[in-house]
Amino acid sequence: MVAVGLTGGIGSGKSEVARALARRGAVIVDSDRIAREVVAVGTPGLAAVVAEFGDEVLGADGALDRERLGRLVFADPERRKVLNGIVHPLVARRSAELQAQSGPGQVVVHDVPLLAEERLSHRYAAVVVVDATEETRLARLTGSRGMGEADARARMAAQATREERLAIADFVVDNDGTLAELDARVGELWERLVVLAGSD
Repeated sequence: MVAVGLTGGIGSGKSEVARALARRGAVIVDSDRIAREVVAVGTPGLAAVVAEFGDEVLGADGALDRERLGRLVFADPERRKVLNGIVHPLVARRSAELQAQSGPGQVVVHDVPLLAEERLSHRYAAVVVVDATEETRLARLTGSRGMGEADARARMAAQATREERLAIADFVVDNDGTLAELDARVGELWERLVVLAGSD
C-alpha cells in the first residue's frame, strides 16, 4: 500500500484527477467530504464548532451553515486557525481509519486541498500536484463555476502560491489542456503510482 497526497489550487482540476485515479482503482480519501462528515448534526465536531463560534453558525435545521461560518473565518486568519484546529485533527483521524482499511498493493490517494498550506506533505510517500496557470484557473472559476472575478481572485489568493505547491511535488500533472490530455497524463501517473505501491 502507498499513501499519496493529491492537491492543487482552486480551479486546477484536482477533483477531475481524483475521479480519473478512482476509475483506475485508487482508493480515494476525500478530505473535503470527511470535513463535512465530522461536523454533521449530532457529532462532537459540530458541538465544538458551535461552542467556539456560537449558535449563529447553525441553520434553521440545526446543521452547520457553512456559508455563514465561511464568512466569519475567510477574512480572519486567526479565526480560521481556530476552526482548523477543531476540524483538521478529526479529519486526520478519520482519514487514517480509511487508509487502514486498504489492502496490500493498493494506491490510497488522499485528496487534500490545503496540503501545501497546512504543510502536510510529510504524511505521504508521494505528493501529486495538479497544476494549471492562473489564467486557466480563473477562466474555469468564472466560466463553469460562475464565480465573479473578484471572488475567484480572492479565493486563489487565500491559498498557497503555485510555486509553494510545486516545491512539495513528487509528481506534477499539467492540466492546462483538454480532458483527453489530462486523462492520458493521469494514466502515466497511475502506472508510476502502482510501481510505488508494489515496492512499498
